Amino acid sequence: MECTKCGNPDVIIERKASGQALCKDCFIKSIEKKVISTIKKENFIEKGDKVLVALSGGKDSVVTLEILNSYVERHIIELCAVTMDEGIAGYRNEGIEISKAHAERLGVPHKIVSFKDTFGISIDEIMALDEHRGSCTYCGVFRRWIINRVAREFGATKIVTGHNLDDETQAIMMNYLEGNVENLAKIGPKTESKSELFTVKIKPLREVPEHEIALYAEAKGLEVHSTPCPYAQASFRKEVANIMKDLSKEHPTIMYSTLRGFDKIRPAIRAEMSHNYEFDRCERCGEPSSNRLCRACTFLEELGK
Repeated sequence: MECTKCGNPDVIIERKASGQALCKDCFIKSIEKKVISTIKKENFIEKGDKVLVALSGGKDSVVTLEILNSYVERHIIELCAVTMDEGIAGYRNEGIEISKAHAERLGVPHKIVSFKDTFGISIDEIMALDEHRGSCTYCGVFRRWIINRVAREFGATKIVTGHNLDDETQAIMMNYLEGNVENLAKIGPKTESKSELFTVKIKPLREVPEHEIALYAEAKGLEVHSTPCPYAQASFRKEVANIMKDLSKEHPTIMYSTLRGFDKIRPAIRAEMSHNYEFDRCERCGEPSSNRLCRACTFLEELGK
């Protein structure tokens, strides 16, 4: 089999969804072209932006950092990065070291922030409690709280996350199945808020499948943290991910069609669910909140912290 772009016989991927077969160089170019096209289409980046990357050391965030660095090289944006230490023994340390190495390699200002230092409790300590909401619930809220605060500390104008096609379709299906229309209204390429304390969040990888991001990292020789979170196996997201992967075997375009279909109805969902929240500051931490306490502080109060 030859590369459908250049005829090179050394093909590294066959895309069932499109019928393409690509060699390493053409594959790398195709991923970069796709991400840059998404950035242009969604107007993610403006000249002069300072972009904060949520850098875990995993394939998605490392690839995001790598591709966005091309904008730095062209003097379009500045980059900075933050890495979270959730406090998961035997899991997080490798990702932190890989994140540090990539930030140093590219000359990107980088902060490491731990849950334990910030909130007084780690994910391991939460999961050891008799009653809790589940690791992913706490982790998502605490991570967003930290990322938003660090963005302001850096003076960032955008926050970029490594959400890929699989992540987006899983989130869509999870909220469909749970009937959570309010959360569905929040899913999309760009997240903005009426509160000036929230920094705009963007997702440049949302149209790239997870396995292609992994292959891009391998093709580029990028070191990534590949150990799965020990708590993820028990999550509802993992169940939905397995369903979507099984469907994709016989229906290779299913994730693309799920995303495209949702993007068409998203404006209507957002219009229906638009609430005129009056954002004030959380009375405990000072972060924006439509209630007396933000979600992070609500959880901490429940945990006795």
